[in-house]
Amino acid sequence: MSRIVLGVTGGIAAYKAVDLASRLRQQDHAVDVVLTRAAEAFVTPLSFSAVTGRPAYRDEDLWQGGESILHVELAHAAELVVIAPATADFIARAAHGLADSLLGSLLLSTRCPIIWAPAMESAMWQHPATRENVGRLQAVGQRVLPPGEGHLASGRQGIGRMPQPDEILVAVEEALRTPLLSHVRVLVTAGPTREYIDPVRFLSNPSTGRMGIAVAEAARSWGAAVTLVLGPTEVPAPGGVQVVGVTSSAEMFQAVEAELEHTDVLVATAAVADLRPARQFDHKVKKDELPNALELERTDDILAYAGAHRRPGQILVGFAAETDDPEVEARRKLQQKNCDLVVGNDVRQEGAGFGVNTNVCTFVTAHGAWQVGPASKREIGEEIMAFVAQRLGR
Repeated sequence: MSRIVLGVTGGIAAYKAVDLASRLRQQDHAVDVVLTRAAEAFVTPLSFSAVTGRPAYRDEDLWQGGESILHVELAHAAELVVIAPATADFIARAAHGLADSLLGSLLLSTRCPIIWAPAMESAMWQHPATRENVGRLQAVGQRVLPPGEGHLASGRQGIGRMPQPDEILVAVEEALRTPLLSHVRVLVTAGPTREYIDPVRFLSNPSTGRMGIAVAEAARSWGAAVTLVLGPTEVPAPGGVQVVGVTSSAEMFQAVEAELEHTDVLVATAAVADLRPARQFDHKVKKDELPNALELERTDDILAYAGAHRRPGQILVGFAAETDDPEVEARRKLQQKNCDLVVGNDVRQEGAGFGVNTNVCTFVTAHGAWQVGPASKREIGEEIMAFVAQRLGR
């Protein structure tokens, strides 16, 4: 059982924090809830006391007197602090070290890991001031979860929803987990590549990089040193990993080639183009000058190269996005490219493939196959890391 402080700030998503507190209690954690004054406009201390079986604290309790100093005692006992929801205002206060509330004072007093679950309107989340404040928190090792997209309190659609309790619970588990992959170097490829015809036209695919980013996050949470080779995508790269941005398949190949010798584990999730234009124009070709047929050439096979040049003890994980039987193709890839594990999935299946946050996968090794999912891509990443840890004897 771990001692967790759940900080609740003043946003409409505060009602979700009651569910989060209840689920943390169900996982046998001792949960101390601290509400800001603004949070009490949305939820009551009694709601949290009822689901945690412990007192819920308010700003007024900061000055309760007695022999102990409340914010110091809570900060010292906490093994983890979770702020959910985290408003733009409270993020700004914490980023600048303000201690004008019980929760603010506690944050300055604790030395345990801190997880933030932001919730605000899209414009507030995207404002340069908020981005700077989030960067300040991340710079001192605090984890800021990406907010979700969807219906906001204003009635608009966009990014800014508080991460779901399930996502926060995963982050809590990571923060409290013994880092089984410490001193392990993990290289992840993610996203699409773009093979340019001219400066404004290219060949590519629908990959968003979400799967590889989820794998990188999972590897980081297991304590690994992670390098993420990331193709062009609008999905933000995770904090706490080294990111190598690339555009073309040739650039991705060069990045992997440079890192492979120093890598213990390669997880190749990227949707690398198989073909590229044999000729690239250095200027925009006018529409009536475009050729009717485009001459193409094969790109370098990154996973095959890694399989041919792997050193003893190195672990290789590949992916196979298919439209037929993913297990058959995954098994072929496993043998031909000298992998330890190939994760296959049918991109036509609902809740799987490109542009979604979930996947349905078949894990194939030399010793058998098993299905994982439907599950979030982060959960798929966790399963891959569990395989890696087992293979390394951790």
